Amino acid sequence: MADSSFLIAGVDEAGRGPLAGSVVAAAVILDPQQPIAGLTDSKKLNEKKRIALEVEIQQRALSFAVAEATVEEIDDINILHASMLAMRRAVLALDVRPQLVQVDGNREPDLPDYQVEAIVKGDLTEACISAASILAKQYRDRQMLELDQQYPEYQFARHKGYPTKLHRELLQQHGVSPVHRRSFRPVFELL
Repeated sequence: MADSSFLIAGVDEAGRGPLAGSVVAAAVILDPQQPIAGLTDSKKLNEKKRIALEVEIQQRALSFAVAEATVEEIDDINILHASMLAMRRAVLALDVRPQLVQVDGNREPDLPDYQVEAIVKGDLTEACISAASILAKQYRDRQMLELDQQYPEYQFARHKGYPTKLHRELLQQHGVSPVHRRSFRPVFELL
């Protein structure tokens, strides 16, 4: 257990695979004095549990930030680089500086002034990364509900922008919206 003066920020993203919407990253520094039970990869939690944990994380964390890279940035620099950019933005937005940044996956965002460690499946093993995965997923899901209001014909609330059979059919039917990622093959092929 790290002592309270050694702060670790967990970082994860949500929305690398969808055909629409921005990619979102969160950075979370948990308070070692206030552990949160039940943290794990957001994909392993149902929506009700994620909502409850999101509130608890926001109340108990020493610091957290959520950032994104836009559809335009994704199309401009590709999804991997856009994910790294969103992660970098999330870390730089923290109001407390961590001594270590732990990132889910096998790549590190460009943070030259920080000690960074990439951890494959870190969202399952590191509580701070799990917390970040939950905040990023909740933020992105809410964004997709907003896009569903703006573009009801695509039914974003149902598939959250992922390339499901329904989403692909609606894309064929209605064409490409301003919030679709033009660099992704199923979208690109319709242009």
